[in-house]
Amino acid sequence: MGSIPMQRETTFRASAQPGYQPGPPAVVCTSLPGNPMAPAAARRFVRAALADWTELEVPAAAGITDRLADDAVLLVSELVTNAVVHAGTTVELVCRLDEAGLGESCDTLVIEVSDHHPARAVRSEPTPQPPGTPEYGRGLQLVATLSDSWGITYRTGTKAVWARLPVGGGQAVQETEPYASEQAMQRGLRTAEILAPLPRRVTHDTEWVNRGALTFLAEASDLLAGQFDEDLVAALAGQLLVPRLADWCAVWLDDEPEVAPRGAGNGSPGTRLARVWHTSELRIDELRRSLEKDPPLLPEAVGSGAVPVPWPGEGPAGDATGTALAYRLMAGGRALGTLVIGRAGMMRFADEVTGLIEDFSRRVALAISAARRYQRQATISQVLQRGLLPSSVAEIPGMHSSVVYEPRDKGGPGGDFYDVFQAGKGRWCFALGDVQGKGVEAAVVIGLARPWLRLLAREGYEVAEVLDRLNQLLLDDATEAADAAAAVVAVAGGQGLPPDGATSRFLSLLYGELVPMDDGGVRCTIASAGHPLPLLLSPDGKVRSAAEPQLLLGVVDDATYMSETFELRTGDTLLCVTDGVTERRAGRHMFDDADGLAAAFASCAGLDANLVAERIKRMVHAFSERPPDDDLAVLVLQAQ
Repeated sequence: MGSIPMQRETTFRASAQPGYQPGPPAVVCTSLPGNPMAPAAARRFVRAALADWTELEVPAAAGITDRLADDAVLLVSELVTNAVVHAGTTVELVCRLDEAGLGESCDTLVIEVSDHHPARAVRSEPTPQPPGTPEYGRGLQLVATLSDSWGITYRTGTKAVWARLPVGGGQAVQETEPYASEQAMQRGLRTAEILAPLPRRVTHDTEWVNRGALTFLAEASDLLAGQFDEDLVAALAGQLLVPRLADWCAVWLDDEPEVAPRGAGNGSPGTRLARVWHTSELRIDELRRSLEKDPPLLPEAVGSGAVPVPWPGEGPAGDATGTALAYRLMAGGRALGTLVIGRAGMMRFADEVTGLIEDFSRRVALAISAARRYQRQATISQVLQRGLLPSSVAEIPGMHSSVVYEPRDKGGPGGDFYDVFQAGKGRWCFALGDVQGKGVEAAVVIGLARPWLRLLAREGYEVAEVLDRLNQLLLDDATEAADAAAAVVAVAGGQGLPPDGATSRFLSLLYGELVPMDDGGVRCTIASAGHPLPLLLSPDGKVRSAAEPQLLLGVVDDATYMSETFELRTGDTLLCVTDGVTERRAGRHMFDDADGLAAAFASCAGLDANLVAERIKRMVHAFSERPPDDDLAVLVLQAQ
């Protein structure tokens, strides 16, 4: 809860004598961004506030119960969702405990949600949404049902919707239980455990299912939506359901059609038992064996509703018989797997429970579908990354080299690239580049530039000539891409214009040629086109620039590039980096401010190429506590 700012104003009751006038109430407030994460943050905030008041023994908090907490969380979720969807501004949330005054029967919990779009309409009637659109809440009928009173207050520039919930006095004593604040705080973000009652209450207290189901589903959605591994989704599903709604749970996952081997898995082609969970861990292996031996078979046409299935085998030890239900996990009209639950010693599940688990299974299916999409994208990115970078760095006679490459998007294609290759007999070339943009657009440019570099170098072109021709190739390619985009827009009637820069082919490049000399050492010819300048470190610790700045590639049609030539003698080290190093930020400062990179490089005197690259990388990471916000590439070449 440390990430949610809480401002506390708490006053304890000084006296309980007749005629006592209550003092200022216990109040907490916070500001939430107007985005889809706000409802989840609001629910956690209210949970923490109630637990905090109970732990501090605020007098009015004595009447807080689990039921009141569930109602408060559900109510704030609805109000914040309304504000985010229909206003889209920053949301202000106030949670206040009012002590009962004279003439009042009980204390009151007040929740107020304000937005900065006072002209917006307050959502009161649920409207049908097309498939694939997010759920926008249940309307203010839900607020009216849960609260003792509610209303709307207009202030200058804001609109506030508030609701009052009775604390303690409006509920029969035998139906209430003290709010377990200590346990709630210890559990932290495991909100599903706070929301769901114990198993003994689920079978008998259908009122919780009716009143707390939406809160449970909302919190479950938060937990599932942040997972990008389908096996982890299956594991979370089991832990959320057991033991709250079932004694055991199993999840089968269907392999995707394009990768499903015929006859794989148990029961049906391309199906595997991904997760088994039981209230007793000692029974999990036995249950798994029973389920693998006789998996449930569901009709092809079955929907997402509950389907009774046979109790597995003889049942896990101690579970002679019971009721088992299977739910097909469906998303986008495609079957993704099967969820099976069981409860020992029951003839049937309550209708309220089966409906709740059906809603839960839909969220599990959506989470699995999202995880698979993410995994497909990650696989594509990894394949692209392997194709865009060299599989190995060429060994250059008389030199040692070392490369550090860290894309910002781990596992995905970055905008930086490098290459070290042999261009002909006695000639080696190296390149370090940075493409404008990231992701697929950058991958397209790298996929063009790196093969062109190798081709031009092996055709015998000099360093400056390679940059001249690469610049023209990038401009020609950008023109063709722009013409193709214009044709598409024309066919579409002028709609869907591509964003600015979508067809840009801007590239900063450091490119050089190395030729070993007969008398020892290496002759280096180098040119920098809009790239951080290379630095040369001599054995005595002196650092100087090894090239002059020139124009970025892909910008000007008639640009002419120049190269510089120098000799690398034993112990001389050449450092080439991308702007992920030089522009690494810590507040308003950058790593290369006041020649910071040169100073860092000078401290590497006497180190070999591998240690130089590693030290520069560590110094860049240590420059700021925040993770890097750009790709990082370092190439070190050292004469022997």
